[in-house]
Amino acid sequence: MSSPAFLPQLTEQEVRALAQLPLEDLTPRAHAVSLEYHGTSVFLRGLIEATNHCAQNCLYCGIRRNNAKVRRYRLSREEILAIVERGFAFGFRTFVIQGGEDPCYTTEFLASLCEEIKNRTAGKAAITLSFGTKSLAAYRSLARAGADRYLMRFETADPVLHEKLRNGNSLASRLKALDCIRESGLQVGSGFMVGLPGETEETLIQNIMLAGKINMDMGGVGPFIPHPDTPLRCAVQKPIELAIRATALLRLMLPHCHIPATTAAGSLDPLGREKMLAAGANVLMPNITTVEHKKDYQLYPGKICIDESGFQCVSCQAMRIASVGLSISWDRGDALRLKERSHVW
Repeated sequence: MSSPAFLPQLTEQEVRALAQLPLEDLTPRAHAVSLEYHGTSVFLRGLIEATNHCAQNCLYCGIRRNNAKVRRYRLSREEILAIVERGFAFGFRTFVIQGGEDPCYTTEFLASLCEEIKNRTAGKAAITLSFGTKSLAAYRSLARAGADRYLMRFETADPVLHEKLRNGNSLASRLKALDCIRESGLQVGSGFMVGLPGETEETLIQNIMLAGKINMDMGGVGPFIPHPDTPLRCAVQKPIELAIRATALLRLMLPHCHIPATTAAGSLDPLGREKMLAAGANVLMPNITTVEHKKDYQLYPGKICIDESGFQCVSCQAMRIASVGLSISWDRGDALRLKERSHVW
């Protein structure tokens, strides 16, 4: 049974009350909780965007199947391994390998990749995968091969909006897949977008409640940014404050959860990541994908840092972290519930 420290901490009534607070009152509460559970550490994850091929046709996504303007690419096994080896030598101990739902990236391919990463890093590197919905058998295969975590955002808790924006894919099927991820033994990563066309104030409340029900080990909040080559090109851009509020509420709901200050926040506001860190986020993910491909993995327009190596970004991110009184950690940053169970970090 889970310790009370690793269970949702808020009732729906409490979420509703907190959601009405001014940001200047809400964010310090969330930051204090983050300090209590995670200290001043901000974990760095090396992000590798492995493929922008995708079988899905989500209305909000720049690499959706029907976007013919995308220059498609697919990193080979050796290309991914080379990035991991360079990142490991640089100091990264967690790698987030993500991509579209690419049929060429089979379970067997990903499992083989995980096995070789573990081999080349003497088992010291944590692996997070994010390649969409799979079967329980597939998640179990990936866990056996050495994957530690799997990330798959539920995007919105509104089932009607979810099905519309994800081109007929149901929220129920997404949640079933998240249950399978947990059952496989992988650490569970999920999260949602804010500012989607069609959402209401109630959507944010239900997003937080669903995040609590899933009881994520890792959880991200991404501000929706309209992409010009998608059906939502004319949607109104919502202010960054909505994502900051959602981050603070998520931190208060799940104090133990690892929450990234997302690149999308930094793309929307030059200080977006700092604002997320001040609202309770405790993870940054420098993009260490090969520079020649970074500009082709644009889920949204205006993405920052696409013309430079993620390794170059680390010193800049260290300054950003320090500006809010926090410090870089190169530790793996596994789920806190696992730390308690094993008494090791």
